[in-house]
Amino acid sequence: MKLSSSSFEEGQRIPGECAFCIHDPDHHVCLGSNRNPHLAWSGVPAGTRSFVVICHDPDVPSRGDDVNQEGRTVPASLPRVDFFHWVLVDLPATVNGIGEGEFSNEVTPRGKAGPHAPHGSRQGINDYTGWFAGDNDMRGDYYGYDGPCPPWNDEIVHHYVFTVFALDVATLGVEGKLTGQLVRAAIEGHVLDQASLTGTYTLTPALLA
Repeated sequence: MKLSSSSFEEGQRIPGECAFCIHDPDHHVCLGSNRNPHLAWSGVPAGTRSFVVICHDPDVPSRGDDVNQEGRTVPASLPRVDFFHWVLVDLPATVNGIGEGEFSNEVTPRGKAGPHAPHGSRQGINDYTGWFAGDNDMRGDYYGYDGPCPPWNDEIVHHYVFTVFALDVATLGVEGKLTGQLVRAAIEGHVLDQASLTGTYTLTPALLA
């Protein structure tokens, strides 16, 4: 399989239109348009019955002590963990692409509804659900796509890996609030092929040049 996008190219910066937050020189960050990027895939194997789309950032700090703190930085040496930005399952085999903004086109405080989504698919909750759990203005279940918003004081550029999996089942046999970890486990043994596309993003002023 091959995965491509008209929103960004492999290894290149994801546009602000597809980000949860964009750089603001006066306030560090402000909210972005949060549009899901365009994705298109080809070379689908015979026997494919559905697709799963997962977007994750493997560069998220394992500890939040220094995150977005004035006068401090998140060191590059800090161990990093996965943060899931999008979990989409049961996308029919007849679909070979997703339009920019088709699944998300704004930031929705307190989360977006789910799991039902276009094309009869289902979306899981992304990791902003946990991130905002202690914020009275933002907490809620964040279903579907919510784009990049890395720490504005991180010493490294973050990478966002979009992966499309071709499955041999029409419906993934999992229910409830689907998380990235749960879906990764559920697709094991059902993946016929997969393809990935990686974009980058940063809000750190020194890395924006």
